[in-house]
Amino acid sequence: MPEKVMPGPVSDAAGVREAVCVHTKKIMDACRDKDCVEDLRVYLTQSSQCAIDRATCIKGGRAELLFVSTNVEPVGFNRGFYTVDVRYFYAITADAFVGAARPVEVTGLAVFDKRVILFGSEGSSKTFSSEMSLDCMDFQNLPQVNQPSAIVEAVDPLVLNLKLVEPCDCGCGCSCGCELSDVPPCICGCFGSDLDFGATGKRLYVSLGQFSLIRLERDTQLLIPVYDYCMPQKECACDGGSCEEDPCELFRHVKFPVNEFFPPDRVGPNGEGCGCCG
Repeated sequence: MPEKVMPGPVSDAAGVREAVCVHTKKIMDACRDKDCVEDLRVYLTQSSQCAIDRATCIKGGRAELLFVSTNVEPVGFNRGFYTVDVRYFYAITADAFVGAARPVEVTGLAVFDKRVILFGSEGSSKTFSSEMSLDCMDFQNLPQVNQPSAIVEAVDPLVLNLKLVEPCDCGCGCSCGCELSDVPPCICGCFGSDLDFGATGKRLYVSLGQFSLIRLERDTQLLIPVYDYCMPQKECACDGGSCEEDPCELFRHVKFPVNEFFPPDRVGPNGEGCGCCG
């Protein structure tokens, strides 16, 4: 029998044992985006709104991506293509300065919408699964016309700018009468108190830099070569609960922290040191 093949690139197909058919998700189309989103209104909690009404300036700023919702619809004028509507929900945190007192931390919700068009191919079959339970009305697995599913991968955005404006100052390009709607209750529950969606009082706007990957996937069956069953080769450590090791022996394997004693001459593009001591 040929030498066992491990997961990863292979040099030849001499060790192929059989061909099997697997059901998986195939990526039909994908895109990446680097969005600079300017002047998103931050819908603050009620206590935070009271703080910025008395604030003279706003500084700092952190953004956390809470959730991304997607909606896929076919493009009527171009068969096989779909629009993907994406809505990003962010938790924005900043420091509001009220006079000479210590800054007050304020937090709120910001929402960003975007649309992309991707190829998703065509399909008219309906899928029925034994995982579906009609008695429980599991709508997630109810049979529907076959269409691709959208996947969004994103990281927490960068806070580029914060702006504190008066309620009628619409110089940021946002409409004074445009209020947010259709916020899922689970998103509102992330803030610990009610959000203020009113039109009175000062407003906080944030500009964000968002990196994301968006793709359309479709269920498909693929024929792939199989070398063998994937049996783990590494034995489990600490068998029987005995994990005691000599601490001095572990310490001998720790590299000497040269950079802690000798600061680097310069800093690399990713923040790593570039000193002569390596």
